[in-house]
Amino acid sequence: MKIQFKTLSVLITTLFFALLSISAFNQSDIDAQKIIDKSIKKQNGKKVAKGSFSFDFRKYHYTYKRNQGSFEYTRKHKETGVKDILTNDGIKRMSDGKEVILTEKQKGSYSRSVNSVHYFTFLPYFLNDPAVGKELIGGAEIKGKTYHKIRVTFDQDGGGDDHDDIYIYWIDTDDYSLDYLAYSFRVNGGGVRFRSAYNPRKVGGVLFQDYVNFKHDKDTPVEDLDLLFDSNELIELSRIELTSIKKEAN
Repeated sequence: MKIQFKTLSVLITTLFFALLSISAFNQSDIDAQKIIDKSIKKQNGKKVAKGSFSFDFRKYHYTYKRNQGSFEYTRKHKETGVKDILTNDGIKRMSDGKEVILTEKQKGSYSRSVNSVHYFTFLPYFLNDPAVGKELIGGAEIKGKTYHKIRVTFDQDGGGDDHDDIYIYWIDTDDYSLDYLAYSFRVNGGGVRFRSAYNPRKVGGVLFQDYVNFKHDKDTPVEDLDLLFDSNELIELSRIELTSIKKEAN
């Protein structure tokens, strides 16, 4: 009987700590979701979910149309006029009014390229996609301000070709602005990037931002990039600046 009672006590204790761990993990998910929701509200995500915009980025002109789950993203080269159109049905390329036949490799490359620009342009809205996993991993102080630090991963199903990339988002604890983000990637030899937001402005009621893009050694843990940025150890790689942003008719 003593052995059975001891065994039962061990099982109860193990179960208690397992439930406690699950509870803490779930609470982290809940807190992260609440923070993301507030950040999207600051951005005015309702207008992102159902709206139309156009903007220029480097040598391309982009358009964005979305009605909840239905979308159309386009990219048109300013000089050649070649236009890529990405919708729920896939990607197609138009040149001189005619559709260009694409290989599967080209379809994947153009789709990722077009989607990537729209994804970053309209953050944090896309952090509520079904394939996104969110976890509050603590707090941080950057340049004298405090932030919620959220780790984002993606499910393989619905997470795209780069579903194994890891993202970190730093959201202001006071006004819930998305001021910094970082990510690790494996394509082209892999690496890490850190982005610092600047030039926030509203167009059509939606908050847009530009970013300074930094790099560091590719093996640097992405979670540590805020510390390196705060101590001025990152190397500026590029500027991500949007121009001619317009609210279009739906």
